[in-house]
Amino acid sequence: MRATALTSAAIALPALILAAVSHQGLHLQALFAIGLLLGMVLYLSRFGFASTYRKLFLYGDTEGIRAQLLMLMLATILFAPLLAMGSLFGKDMVGATAPVGWQVAAGAFMFGIGMQLGGGCGSGTLYTLGGGSLRMAITLAAFIAGSFWASLHMGWWQALPTLGVLSLGERLGWVSAATLQTALLAVLFFLLPRRMGALTGPTTWRNLFTTPWSLTQGALALATLNFATLIISGHPWTITWAFTLWGAKLAMLAGWSPDTHPFWLGGFQQAAISGSIFHDETSLMDIGIILGALLAAMLSKRLIFTWQASAGAIAASLLGGLAMGYGARIAFGCNIGAFFSGVASTSLHGWLWIAAALAGIRIGVRLRPKFGLMN
Repeated sequence: MRATALTSAAIALPALILAAVSHQGLHLQALFAIGLLLGMVLYLSRFGFASTYRKLFLYGDTEGIRAQLLMLMLATILFAPLLAMGSLFGKDMVGATAPVGWQVAAGAFMFGIGMQLGGGCGSGTLYTLGGGSLRMAITLAAFIAGSFWASLHMGWWQALPTLGVLSLGERLGWVSAATLQTALLAVLFFLLPRRMGALTGPTTWRNLFTTPWSLTQGALALATLNFATLIISGHPWTITWAFTLWGAKLAMLAGWSPDTHPFWLGGFQQAAISGSIFHDETSLMDIGIILGALLAAMLSKRLIFTWQASAGAIAASLLGGLAMGYGARIAFGCNIGAFFSGVASTSLHGWLWIAAALAGIRIGVRLRPKFGLMN
């Protein structure tokens, strides 16, 4: 009975959200639907970033890294024509770009440590929570707090030296940039030891939820869905802006005023904080990811709510979430908005992000046992 009620609620809730945003236009409904699909793909393929890099450092396992390289190659090829045109059907198409500087490096380094302690990255926190890991609710709460906290310090971080926005597409031309970057990613792919599994997984609609997806299938699906996000939203997939917004709205309930901090005086921020989260594109997609993972877990009959949280694990979740939230805000995004979408947009800040994050990840892996977390 409980399972039936949960299934009904998991199906009804997305339908209610779709109905609630129907008057805002089809694009919000479409982005929420993409969020649902992203959550399903992430869960069914177990496509993670935190575990992927931990396996790389501990065991030399490159399977997840090679899948990410495939994802980046396809996304680069798909993004380039739209970004070169600059608009589609009257809508501006802009890539995920940000200045290359100390701000990104510091934030990504913090994020790398945090993702190992928190047990997930930006996307991993959402889909793992949807898949039944209740510990991730602690990580998410701290993630939100850290992201809002960082927004109060953005003026200081943005005053640090930068090289400005460096986009290969803008500097070399989109054909040359996409060709160069795809070739580099391909070289990295073929240089890594070939430990990646074959392209196996569901072959029909009947076994879509019963047969585990390969990381290759997950990578190709995520690149395609990010491309769909770019078409509909005008910019690539992001995650952590929503956490900053949610934190600000909670702070306002406690009496905080956005008029007291420069970051929140911008037109976009003012509009977002004064409106409903159901009118915010990133918020809708994040909620969709959680619900999509929940639906996938139920349809695959693998939904089990777990609470594996010792005192050490709770402390790690709190510290890891805070580090990820703070780091993602000052670095202009997480593993999705800064790394995946940034590299796919040929922005060099995406490459800086992953380089700095890897340094943090190495430290985070070493810290995990001190909190009683298994490597």
